[in-house]
Amino acid sequence: MLVLLVEDDVRLARALSAGLAEESYSVEVAIDGDAALSSLLQTVFDVCILDIQLPKQDGLAVLAQARAAGVTTPILVLTARDAVSDRVRGLREGADDYLTKPFAFAELLARLEALIRRGGARHGDVIVRGPLRVCISAHEVQVCAIPIELPPKQFALLLMLLRHEGEVVTRSMLLRSVWGYSFDPGTNIVDVHIAQLRRKLEQAGAENVIHTIRGVGYRGSFSA
Repeated sequence: MLVLLVEDDVRLARALSAGLAEESYSVEVAIDGDAALSSLLQTVFDVCILDIQLPKQDGLAVLAQARAAGVTTPILVLTARDAVSDRVRGLREGADDYLTKPFAFAELLARLEALIRRGGARHGDVIVRGPLRVCISAHEVQVCAIPIELPPKQFALLLMLLRHEGEVVTRSMLLRSVWGYSFDPGTNIVDVHIAQLRRKLEQAGAENVIHTIRGVGYRGSFSA
């Protein structure tokens, strides 16, 4: 599951990212309103955790613009504000749920799971591209109608390439979204997992669907 976490408190963002990663979520982090809106408009996320008090523009402004642009990603508003008026405004602007700080991480997980269950059908739980059929909620992948088993990291890599089909996905993007790194750890972890993913797809009949862009990253071509 791909999560957009919008939180300008770096320490909290790191803690939440680590906790979500342990629960097999892939996390992309935005630290201000402009970056959050850009991410929501460019990428299909399974769910978004959106803080209200943000630099550049607040979360409610981001929420209103995203909904006006047709973004259907389920959004959980996360804030220190607990006034009824703030909760009402957030829900009226298009929030799907509301959680005030401080909160229990277990409750956050439960709310995310509920939003994903309700919102999956809105933005597509099944992705079909060429010989591939991917059911996101069931974590199932078929190639030419033949099921293949992918561990969580390779499944997340495949989703990133599918969602950005035809675009170059950089190693930095994959490290951030799949492993939660905000820096390059200096390992070949991305290349190793991509090689394993490519081999499994080719063995199942999907050949030449992941292309290496030397020195930059990878591009998926699944529809041909």
